[in-house]
Order: sequence, then C-alpha cells, then structure tokens
Amino acid sequence: MEAPALLLLGFGTGAYGVIVGAGGGFILVPALILLFNMGSTAAAGTSVAVVALNSLSGSAAYSRMGLVDYRSGLLFAAAAIPGAVTAPFVHRSVSDDTFKILLGVLLLALAVHMVRRPHHTEIDRYGPRGSGADSPFRATRRIVTRQGVEYKYRFNEVLATSFNLVLGFISSFFGIGGGFIRTPVLVQVFGFPVLPAVATSIFALTFYTAAGAVVYAAQGHVDWYPTFVWIGIGLIGGAQVGARLAGRIGALWVLRLLLLLVLVMGVWLLFQGIVGPRG
Repeated sequence: MEAPALLLLGFGTGAYGVIVGAGGGFILVPALILLFNMGSTAAAGTSVAVVALNSLSGSAAYSRMGLVDYRSGLLFAAAAIPGAVTAPFVHRSVSDDTFKILLGVLLLALAVHMVRRPHHTEIDRYGPRGSGADSPFRATRRIVTRQGVEYKYRFNEVLATSFNLVLGFISSFFGIGGGFIRTPVLVQVFGFPVLPAVATSIFALTFYTAAGAVVYAAQGHVDWYPTFVWIGIGLIGGAQVGARLAGRIGALWVLRLLLLLVLVMGVWLLFQGIVGPRG
C-alpha cells in the first residue's frame, strides 16, 4: 500500500502546489512526518528534492503558457541559494518536535496575515500598486501570454529580491520550497498579478531547491526509494494538470485554497509538536 499512497500524495501535491505557486513542500513535509513516520530532517531533505522536481515540471508548463517573469525569477533564485545551501547544516541540531512546532507556527502566522490583509479585486490582469512602486528601484513588467492575455505591474525590484535572502534559508530548513510564502507576498505587498506571481515563484523554486537538495543528499537525508521515486512519478503528472487548472481558476479562489490548506496544516503540526512528547 505504500507505493500507491506515495503516488497519490505526489499527484495531489504536484497539482495543488503548482496551482498556488508553492511547489508543494508545505503539503509533503507534514504528510511525510505525520502519515509516514519519517524524521524531520529526512522529511525536509526528501521534500526539497521532490519540490525541485515538481518546480521543474511546473515551470516548464507555465513557460509554455507564457506566464513566467524570467528576470524576476532568476533574481529571486540567486538571492535564495545561499540560505538554501546553509539550512541543511542548521537543521541537524533541531529536534523533531521542535521542528513541528516551528513549522506549525510559521504556517499559522501566514494564515493570519492572509486573513487580515484584504484581497485585491483587480489582480487577475493588472497588479495593485506594490510596495515601492514609485521608488528609484521600481521595475515595470509586461507579460503577454500565449492566449494573448496581457499583465502589467510595477514593483520595487530590490526589495522583492532581498526578501528572498531570508526565504531561501526558511524554505530549505523546513523543506517547504517557500512558494507558499512568496506568492502571497508578491501579490499583496509587491503588486504582482496572481498568475504571474505563481508562475514566477515556481520558476525560482527550481533553482534554489535543487541547490538545497544537493546538500541534503550529500548528508544522506534524502529517501530516494521508495519515497522520492513514487512521489516524483505522481507529481510530474500532477504538476502538468495543476498548471492547466490554474489558468481556469479565478485568482481569489487560488488564494482561498492556499489559505485553507495553510491553516489546516499549521494547526495539525502545532498540535502534534506539543502533544507528541506526551503520547
């Protein structure tokens, strides 16, 4: 039963992760820890390797759709790589229960932020005025998809890139990829339209999660078989399905789906981290 379960987890993770621009790590890590009894370091390392594969598949699909902001994606990835390769060394000193609590708190904090901050109503095509849109470091982007849909937005390129310096470490430490943090920040703080934010986030994930995965693998913290193999097979197909569905689901629904899963996973992990030692 393990192989079919991992295959199904991979397909669901691939589809959902690509839809919300998250890579799926924030689904995989709790699932591997809570459902498959994997240690936190192995779960994080395996998840980072899987997210790298998922992001590669998803970014290829988004590239064909013409939704990727390549300049921003490369800048975000370059800023995130140093933290991504440092995090595996730090992770080894953290206990499993402490890891669960930290990840649960992180997810709940993001959920609270998303609930308190009003959703923009005009983010499907034209991003709202993002942070620093009128600063000397502002950048203007214009994307035209293969279907002829045009996206225009302005944002502070330096601030948006610098944000990834910290995100790279957080992403690799928790094995979550970080897209579930970057996507709402790009939309709600920097004024990206939702679909380009999702596609660009997935594109950036491909590079720095691969770097983090190499370090985890060198330390022996990636479970290549059966976990990586079966989840990887499932997520390749799921990522392609997710990329196609993302273009058909309204921007507000994408954010609502992200909020729901972040909230559920956060409560679950926090509970397990606190109650676990007593059980």
